[in-house]
Amino acid sequence: MFLFRRFSRRLNLAAAFRLAAALGIAALVAVPARAQQQIAFTWDDLPAHSSLPPGTTRLQIIDQIIAAIKAANMPAPYGFVNAQAITNDPTLIQVLEAWRAAHFPLGNHTYSHMNLNSNSLEDWEADLLKDEPVLEKEMHSEDYHWLRYPNLAEGNTPEKKLAARAFLKQHGYKIAGVTASFSDYAYNAPYARCVTAGDQAAIKQLEDSYLQAAADNLEFTHQMSQALYGHDIPTILLMHVGALDAKLLPRLTALYRSKGVQFISLQQAVQDPFYKNDVDPSLDPNPDTLEQAMRMKGLPLPPRHPQSINLNTICQAAAPAKTGAAPQ
Repeated sequence: MFLFRRFSRRLNLAAAFRLAAALGIAALVAVPARAQQQIAFTWDDLPAHSSLPPGTTRLQIIDQIIAAIKAANMPAPYGFVNAQAITNDPTLIQVLEAWRAAHFPLGNHTYSHMNLNSNSLEDWEADLLKDEPVLEKEMHSEDYHWLRYPNLAEGNTPEKKLAARAFLKQHGYKIAGVTASFSDYAYNAPYARCVTAGDQAAIKQLEDSYLQAAADNLEFTHQMSQALYGHDIPTILLMHVGALDAKLLPRLTALYRSKGVQFISLQQAVQDPFYKNDVDPSLDPNPDTLEQAMRMKGLPLPPRHPQSINLNTICQAAAPAKTGAAPQ
């Protein structure tokens, strides 16, 4: 044993193991623990996202989300605003006021959730600026100059994409990219239908599927990050202020914590070099998702589990519920 210890200090680990085997020594192998994944939660479509279940208000939804964020001891997350909803229903300003009373910051998601790919650059720029008065009013002297592209659409031509970035740079904006999403938005309308129908079994199916999708996406993101960089980069998670999101957020944060996730802020996440071109839109665009980075390097995407239920048909016989902003 003395001989093994003496030589193992001088040899690399692999050589030490070979020596141990040759000497017949049972060595205790220390296996490094999986590095802690870091997630920055961000929230889209304030003040109103998707369908409302009966007896639920937008303010109740935001209050639930705020309470769960505080209970999980998360850093203050950005909420991205479509101010048109407030023009349509002025009482919805209460949602933003509640968010700000919790000392959470707001960012720009354009006034009407305008998709850059399907609209002219000029109309999109005007729509983005039209969102600013509400942001200025609610944020006071704090910085709201973070943009979340609606539908994550950054321009359907290279020319439009570069021109949009130049516009953002001119107006002092940084881009809030997305590197993790489990399509949470797709569950909120089915949830409202199932609550309307009083179908508890279907609601349980939705909840189980939602949490499984979140767990699967965590592993999917981990595998892509490892393939690309050999370690987990901080990920920016796209969430929406929907009714099922609010209900399940305590269970979602507990799930992440059980898997060793550390919650960080958007500002912390973008310190990673992956986000350099989002923080400075004057730079040429890089891949803005891990999937794009994988394709650029010719790497195959990790396998993904199929969705366990059909979100389009579940509780479809229920009466349609009141809807809010478009998803994403």
